[in-house]
Amino acid sequence: MIPPDRLHHRALLCASLLQGDAGPTPVDEGNRSLLASLLAGQRAGLGCLPPRLGLADNDFAAMLAAYFPTARLPAPWPAASPERVPEWDELVQFLLDHRAGEHAEPRWMAQILAAACAGRDHLWQDLGLTGRHELSQLIALNFPALAQANDGDMKWKKFIYRQLCAREGIYVCPAPSCQACHDRPACFGPES
Repeated sequence: MIPPDRLHHRALLCASLLQGDAGPTPVDEGNRSLLASLLAGQRAGLGCLPPRLGLADNDFAAMLAAYFPTARLPAPWPAASPERVPEWDELVQFLLDHRAGEHAEPRWMAQILAAACAGRDHLWQDLGLTGRHELSQLIALNFPALAQANDGDMKWKKFIYRQLCAREGIYVCPAPSCQACHDRPACFGPES
């Protein structure tokens, strides 16, 4: 269970980020609210993202300049940094192959999602988001083809890995179809 003070800290920081000014160039408001939620969750010690959300220094600085140029972020919550995912490069490329466009945001989100895959919880929890709905919004906004492909509402981390493995010719589901698999409840449906 997450201590109420962390949730309160998260909510305050997210509101503060969204009340601040955005950068001089027009920004995507959907991604702005998602990035605020990611930053707030990470700074409150929720999830497993490293201090720069898994972004390189220059990408993190560019994201802050574009979306939160006047923000004063508190120090990250002291937490162990997750190990780098061995298939990080393949995950990033897989996500980029489904991106909405060539702009920076899907590239940043691909790196952030790949970093969060090192966590051991549901992907939305590893990202420090408030719920699966935010993760679904992030994926729909930045990787719409991937969002459309998850028409069975499979849990996102499982779905991404399953798609990545299938692309590489690795099939891990022993049942001829997911409908017959005894693990179906663990893969599909609500995450709580």
